[in-house]
Amino acid sequence: MCGIVGYVDAAGRGSAESLQSTLRAMNDSLAHRGPDDEGIWCDVETGVGFGHRRLSIVDVSPLGHQPMASPSDRYRITFNGEIYNHRELRRDLEAEQVKFRGHSDTEVFLAAIDCWGLDATLTRSVGMFAFGLWDQRQRTLSLARDRMGEKPLYYGRVGTSFVFGSELKALRSHPDWCGVIDRGALTLLMRHNYIPAPWSIYKEIYKLWPGCVLQLPIGAVHENTTISPFESESSNTLVAPRRYWSAQKSADAVGVSSNSTLSAIDAIDRLEELLMTSVGQQMVADVPLGALLSGGIDSSVIVALMQVQSSRAVKTYSIGFHESEYNEAQQAKAVAAHLGTDHTELYVTSQEAMDVIPKLSTMYDEPFADSSQIPTYLVSQLARQSVTVSLSGDGGDELFGGYNRYYWGTSLWRKLKWMPRALRHMAGRGLTAISPRAWQSVFNVLSPLIAAKHQFPNAGDKAHKLAEIMSVQSPRDLYYFLISHWKQPAELVKGGFEPDTVIRTEVAAGSNIDFANWMMHVDQISYLPDDILAKVDRASMAVSLEVRVPMLDHRLVEFARDVPLTMKLRDGQGKWLLRQLLYRHVPQALIDRPKMGFGVPIDTWLRGPLREWAEDLLAEQRLAQGGFFHAPQIREKWSEHLDGSRNWQYYLWDVLMVQAWLENERCGAR
Repeated sequence: MCGIVGYVDAAGRGSAESLQSTLRAMNDSLAHRGPDDEGIWCDVETGVGFGHRRLSIVDVSPLGHQPMASPSDRYRITFNGEIYNHRELRRDLEAEQVKFRGHSDTEVFLAAIDCWGLDATLTRSVGMFAFGLWDQRQRTLSLARDRMGEKPLYYGRVGTSFVFGSELKALRSHPDWCGVIDRGALTLLMRHNYIPAPWSIYKEIYKLWPGCVLQLPIGAVHENTTISPFESESSNTLVAPRRYWSAQKSADAVGVSSNSTLSAIDAIDRLEELLMTSVGQQMVADVPLGALLSGGIDSSVIVALMQVQSSRAVKTYSIGFHESEYNEAQQAKAVAAHLGTDHTELYVTSQEAMDVIPKLSTMYDEPFADSSQIPTYLVSQLARQSVTVSLSGDGGDELFGGYNRYYWGTSLWRKLKWMPRALRHMAGRGLTAISPRAWQSVFNVLSPLIAAKHQFPNAGDKAHKLAEIMSVQSPRDLYYFLISHWKQPAELVKGGFEPDTVIRTEVAAGSNIDFANWMMHVDQISYLPDDILAKVDRASMAVSLEVRVPMLDHRLVEFARDVPLTMKLRDGQGKWLLRQLLYRHVPQALIDRPKMGFGVPIDTWLRGPLREWAEDLLAEQRLAQGGFFHAPQIREKWSEHLDGSRNWQYYLWDVLMVQAWLENERCGAR
């Protein structure tokens, strides 16, 4: 795991000294991603330069130093990530008489490009990565990102240069930086709590799509050619990303593969085989390794399969909160005890969690409002005290149907679609006639009579949310509603508008995939890379911890898409197939419990210890001076939240993260 930077100076102004000075400034901004080594390389003739910060994981010797040259000296690479099947690739290359100096995965990957070409190497590689590759023969810069988007990559124009890097702070360190806030991206943030690819908070700075390559001939930079952020299927497209692996094509093929006809036992066996392989490959490291364990299904499966393949107790880490509704530490401890791991837990006070908040703007570089960023940082910080690499269970929800909306949304639409809209409207008005607080009192009285799987936190708010849902016209509109925070964000942001995203495209286009599988598909290509994986990458790399995600091996992703929906959703629960696999290793009684989000009690903090901080950022004058928000909507929700009549924590957190980020920008923090 590393940090990468690079640029091409189109003005041809660069001496070796100026190129190196710019690269060092950009590179130094990513020191947290790679504290073990640093390197820069530049070609004065073409104005191309690469920088690299190294977190040494595989081959910690100087032979893994980057930027690295290929055996033929045709290519230079700056690479972030891991190629998990590099040993198999190395054997194939050695059979073709390729010689190696060290044993780093980057050396193998680069030799493969030299021998087989870029596209063939990407197809044969299993891993998480983002990289910049300079082809000296073709005078072409190639940027690429792994299939599922585990590793980040930003790019765009800064002055007369084309720049790229692992984080926005690297681009902002370029001497010609003059970032302009994109109100369209800000509007998207208000809807989703993250900014979907290809957009970033700055105009003309983009995120490369997962599973894509962007190839930029040097002439295109010098001619100031427009660079489109939208993917292109054509390999002849000059300056637009093109896909080398498509999650969408895989989704369209659901039901075609032989996996769709597997028996339940065979499917569990096949899942165990694939996941065992993925976990085994991702346990390879030349530094201490552990796992993040929440006690939920996904992380417990990963840890169980790690322990099966380990000759010693796997190091596991979890954090706990004293607020019981947010605390998973007891479940994690019980799972760890059963599996025999070397477990470390830390109970975090609310003050320790809130102390993370001032760091978020710098950590994420652009406004990012998934509040689970706080515990993710804390558990990463805990793990980093004794390991350099940790495995996590992320991805299980999106692959195997873990979110409530997959079965709840399907069931709800099945009931709603037969009801005339006029009747639905009347029912909605009836639900909103009773306050959320009163609804919550009713649910509290009835809770002993309601099965655990049908009990939800904030039931009163959910009753009012159901009332709003009554007006949707299609299942895809229902999904869009369920994933939206501010429902009309363009009315909240001054000059706001919503640019095209893969989410809106998929909602508009529809699909012949059934509703639940379609929701999982859209989450896999949007929410997973742009929220979940971005959150994990920035939080873990802020403390120089590499986090690997075995669930996202692309072979496992393709398998999950092909198995029947009944092996994902069954008896009102998600992740049926994962559960059956886990029951082979952990008693069912330790696992079956209501799903908990990995969060913090933002709702109560905003009414208590965070109230003064939030009031300052949400003050009407402060909002007006900022020039980005219409204040009345925000002030209304803030008042309702404070008096307890509604729980607007997510809406308010979106705005607070923007306001805090803007304050950081004004202070010139990097």
